[in-house]
Formats: sequence, C-alpha cells, structure tokens
Amino acid sequence: MDRPTLVIGTRGSPLALAQAHEAEDRLAAALGWDKVHLPLSVIKTTGDAIQDRPLSEAGGKGLFTKELDVALFECVIDLAVHSAKDLPTAIPDGLAIAGYLAREDVRDAFISSQARNLRELAAGARVGSASLRRQAMVKRLRPDLEVTLLRGNVNTRLKKLESGEVAATLLAVAGLKRLGLEDRITTILEIGEFLPAVGQGAIAIVVREGDTQTRDAVARICDRITGFQLAAERAFLAVLDGSCRTPIAGYAAVEDGRLSFRGLVLRPDGSESLEVTREGLSADATWIGREAGEELRARLPAGFLAP
Repeated sequence: MDRPTLVIGTRGSPLALAQAHEAEDRLAAALGWDKVHLPLSVIKTTGDAIQDRPLSEAGGKGLFTKELDVALFECVIDLAVHSAKDLPTAIPDGLAIAGYLAREDVRDAFISSQARNLRELAAGARVGSASLRRQAMVKRLRPDLEVTLLRGNVNTRLKKLESGEVAATLLAVAGLKRLGLEDRITTILEIGEFLPAVGQGAIAIVVREGDTQTRDAVARICDRITGFQLAAERAFLAVLDGSCRTPIAGYAAVEDGRLSFRGLVLRPDGSESLEVTREGLSADATWIGREAGEELRARLPAGFLAP
C-alpha cells in the first residue's frame, strides 16, 4: 500500500480501546507496519454520553456508531472498529463491513458475590443489566427476580455490583477476557440455556465502500468462519428489524463447512418466547439466517415485536 497511515476510529471506553488495539496489532503484523502508521482516533458517541436511561428509549444501536460513521464519511478516519453486536442492521450507504476479527467466547457471564448462578439468587434479588435480551432471559428463568437498568462501561458496572446496588449482573465473557477481568466471572452461562446476542464476541471493522486500499488491508486480518456466523446472525436480525428495543438472541455455529443457527425472540418481561433453528452449508449463511427470521416472524403473535 502506498498510503503512509491508516487511521483507526474507536469509541473511548476501555473495552472499545482494547478492541481497537487488537485490530491495530493484527494490522501491524499483517502489513509489516510500525504502529505509528496505524494511529487511533478516539471519538465520543452519543451512546457513551447517555447513562440515565435505556438506549432503546434514546434511539437504539446507532447511537454507538453514528459519530464514527460521520468520521469515515469525512475521511477523518479510514476504518472504524466496533463490537459487532453494537452495529445497526442497516449500514449507511457508502459504508461497508469489511469483515470481522476471529471471534472470542460468545457466552454471557453471571457475576455475583451472593450466589453461584441465577437459580441460587434469593427471591426478589436485584439483577442489573443494560441489555433487554439479558433482562428478558433472566425474567424467563426467574420471574421473581427484580431486573433493573445498569448502564456504564464494564468497570462502572462491576463497581455498582461491589457497592451493593445490585446483587448480580451479566456481562459478555469476551469483553471481560479482553479487559483482563476474566477472574471476576462467577459462572459462565452456557449457550443452550442463555443464547447470546447477535454478533456477541465479534469485532467488526467498517470502512468506506469505495476505499479498496483499506478494504484490502483489513481483509488480511479478517476471519472467514466468523464472517459466516455473522452473515447468518445479522440476516436473521434484519428480517426481524431487530434493534435494542426488542429482546432478540441468535447464534450460528460453523463446523466442517456446515452452519447451524438458533434464534430466539422474547417478550421484555420474559413471559413468552419463540425459537427457531436452521442448518445448511456455510456458504448459504445469509440465506439460512434470513429463512430463520422469516419463519419466526410468521409465527409471532401480532404486536410481539416492539414498534
């Protein structure tokens, strides 16, 4: 490449910075560049500024990507690094997901000093989470628990847990690992019982659609298997018009050229849920996810999906 630098855009939270540094390290190794040619540009997003209410009430997932999208369009940055689960289903025209880094652990972690798992929490105990999916799944397993909003970055949430504001919280295993906080995990919730969010554990890289130089550079660090998984999961989400207003979970596993997908939609109070499974060739990932979404949408009672 003849470009002297590639500017990497990122949010400023510790987890976002850890993910951006992972992308930076991989690019430096793949391109043989010194990291001085891969500077990070920290951009504050609307989602970072809102701490007093659920993002679903403020505009949804795009709140974590909007300012980075603008920076790409204005050529302030060359690529943006995101948690894949934060990406809205529709990427703005002119931008494209160049690919995903190899996926980390997709599971959720239960964290508490009062119990080893959700089932052992005392009746009426307060569980904090910023995720409608996690809140609904907690209520599905334990309708007696009190579920409350818990915003802030990972360290902020852990401090609120330590202070006794909540008895337990749920966080992504991947994020805890990337922050070196894996020792804080009380129990890992298995996928069979606690299906993860679409894209959980994956780092996405977004670029300008016509910027072939950056796309070619990023392609060298992207993971093919993760790409199949996310193609299915995001296609499923797109059919359901999924945002953080609706509790939706979905996970695609890939093995020996075949992909198996499981998707789930819940009522916010966990009182009702519908599930779908599909499998086929990895190369048909988008079709598999779309078919799963269409089947589930056809089965949902009227008004099940939040407006």
